[in-house]
Amino acid sequence: MRLILVRHGEAFAGFHGVIAGPTGCSGLTPHGRRQAEALREHLAATGRIQADALIASVLPRAVETASIIAPGLGLELGGSHCDLCEVHTGEADGLDWAEYADRYGGFDMEAEPERVFAPGGESWNSFHERVGQMMARIAREHAGQTVVAVCHAGVIQASVRLMLGAPHSGTGTRLQPTNTGLTEWEHDPERARWTLHGFNATTHLVGLDRQD
Repeated sequence: MRLILVRHGEAFAGFHGVIAGPTGCSGLTPHGRRQAEALREHLAATGRIQADALIASVLPRAVETASIIAPGLGLELGGSHCDLCEVHTGEADGLDWAEYADRYGGFDMEAEPERVFAPGGESWNSFHERVGQMMARIAREHAGQTVVAVCHAGVIQASVRLMLGAPHSGTGTRLQPTNTGLTEWEHDPERARWTLHGFNATTHLVGLDRQD
């Protein structure tokens, strides 16, 4: 089966400094919607992806992105799944970062991989464990199919770290998926192996300028 991970379009949360879990997320910016529309038109025009299912995380910015690109795939949104979410932020959901620092202090998840983001939230290690379980679930439930999953930068980054065994810190390098970029994995059930066919494809964004 093939799994195409799509990062959501640009979201308001990134500009206003709000920790954007289910409460703090207020959806896409106008530019983020245009990014998703560009992807929808690219998918419809090229027929590059013949998908069997379209799913998303439960966060509004991912659901909105999936709803916009759905016609380009000839599909409807088939479901929302919490295991596609960004790091679960627990009680910090909806706080701005200054308030977070006042309540919980500074926090480097990579340096403190077992510390939860906030009470009720995830740690760096539990987040990566959840992403691995998500990929196994999708491979199991969609054997032989092509699945498009709208998710988040952290999920895409974690998939690469997990499946390619990339070091979590200390190299000075990083992965940074672009909003609406496509990352494509293929799962071989006989060898229980994932193959990365593409990372962060953004051809559809060429020539798309900001209008706001």
